[in-house]
Amino acid sequence: MLNILKFRSSKPSCNGYAVVTGAGSGIGRSFALELAKRNTAVVCADLKLESAEETVALIEKAGGKAYAVACDVGKAGQVKQLAAKSEKLLGNPVTLLVNNAGVGIGGKFEELSLEDWKWAMDVNLWGVVHGCHYFVPGFKKQGRGAIINVASAASYTAAPEMSAYNVTKAGVRALSETLYAELKRDNINVNVLCPTLVPTNIIKDGRIPARYSKLADHAL
Repeated sequence: MLNILKFRSSKPSCNGYAVVTGAGSGIGRSFALELAKRNTAVVCADLKLESAEETVALIEKAGGKAYAVACDVGKAGQVKQLAAKSEKLLGNPVTLLVNNAGVGIGGKFEELSLEDWKWAMDVNLWGVVHGCHYFVPGFKKQGRGAIINVASAASYTAAPEMSAYNVTKAGVRALSETLYAELKRDNINVNVLCPTLVPTNIIKDGRIPARYSKLADHAL
């Protein structure tokens, strides 16, 4: 069975080369900072380049090595470019991919439009699929690698009025469990992170009804 890890339990390789999506804030920024502390060079990818650059500045201030890249993970072409650009920036093959980028969405099922569903699916689920699709071949080529996919406790609690979010995160968990079994023979380790409430910007920047405003500083 796949280990569902808490963040503090993950042990990315020291002196490695990592790519973290959604690295401009929240869990993604925490991953990037922690990896840098472990002497890992990090490509900080985020939809907002300025946010990624802020994370890079924090890493460099602490003596680490990092690079900022703008990337919309919902667009396959941009993730393909991220994979190629990351190896060039790092000067080495990527050894760890953290698929963290995500968006928050809530509301009753009948309140959600099909466009809302597509928006959530593009980032939360397809973003992870794109990341795995474009980085796994490189891991196989070098004979090793690691992936951490950020899902959510929502992937198995299925809280009401969170249908789109629940479905996307359940998909990430299912994909991770499948890849864990499939890729371990290739020396590629796959883990999935399922956090509960964490102070991030995901709800503030998401599509959440005003009645949930009290949760604006948290996310599942």
